[in-house]
Amino acid sequence: MKRQKMPQVRLVREAGLSARTLQLILSGEHDFKLSSLFAIVDRLGLEMVLVPKESAAAVQAGQSLTTEPVVESKVQAALNALKERGADHAD
Repeated sequence: MKRQKMPQVRLVREAGLSARTLQLILSGEHDFKLSSLFAIVDRLGLEMVLVPKESAAAVQAGQSLTTEPVVESKVQAALNALKERGADHAD
């Protein structure tokens, strides 16, 4: 909020939260719904990302993680199939 110079009143309004909810979240002393956290993060123009614990230090240090996914997504499988078809037809 400080970096973006966004007052709490504006964040409360834009995130659709009560002032009390925001205060409790910012205090760090209370549990809250993830949907509330996602609303705050979104309004601040941030992205929440889950990373493997062994990669957390690299992320905090600002290093790029360039490992391939362990499981191929359907999109990646389709792209790979198209590449293979293109290679077959190039001969």
